[in-house]
Amino acid sequence: MGFSLKLPYCCLVSIMMLLPALCYSDKFDKSTATYYSRPDGLGTPSGACGFGEYGRNISDGNVAGVYRLYNNGIGCGACYQVRCTTSPQICTDKGVNIVVTDYGQGDNTDFILSHHAFEAMAQPGTADRLFAYGVVDVEYQRVPCQYVGHKIQVKVHENSRNPDYLAIIMLYQAGKSDILSVDIWQQGKWVEMRRSFGAVFDMSNPPLGAISLRFNVQDSAGSKWAVEAPNVIPPNWKAGVAYDTNIQL
Repeated sequence: MGFSLKLPYCCLVSIMMLLPALCYSDKFDKSTATYYSRPDGLGTPSGACGFGEYGRNISDGNVAGVYRLYNNGIGCGACYQVRCTTSPQICTDKGVNIVVTDYGQGDNTDFILSHHAFEAMAQPGTADRLFAYGVVDVEYQRVPCQYVGHKIQVKVHENSRNPDYLAIIMLYQAGKSDILSVDIWQQGKWVEMRRSFGAVFDMSNPPLGAISLRFNVQDSAGSKWAVEAPNVIPPNWKAGVAYDTNIQL
């Protein structure tokens, strides 16, 4: 036995018009963007966020240094849709989705895009004309980061020394939320780690044994909550190694 749902034509039209609005936001802010060049056109592994090689390759190298959006490192790892508005004959409607991996300010711009990301804003065959501008007008909006098949990873920063000094950074953080701070479980209580620089948190004389962390998170609406990752770092942790969690934001 089956049934059919019959709606007046006007209702169907209303629903069809509403669906795109449910999927996309048109709340763009205006700014300007420029670019930096590397031989491979990708990001820099020495970015201020501390991501290292991850910051060079993530999002196929569509990355950027930002100025106001850096927010003392809280903005590291955030994703934005950026589209140029300088010329409709050159710029695409979609623009490019980038990941914040660095801090930078140049010529009163909010975005310093990788060569690869800047080129992605251009219509096919018009990239040279876009690069000729040097600085272009853009619109941008925060969008969810998407890492299919990945949970958050906690990478032990290369400067760490077991057991005396632990520095960590989170990789593959999806969604539109920010990690405001990180706590570590030590001697029966949560102790806040220091934000060393960018997205790197550190602590001298970390606890021995397996290490549990708590991420203090805020979403785009301003709501705050905490997410725990028990025993996420093993006792024999090593600098430069990333450890998987079972959580995603």
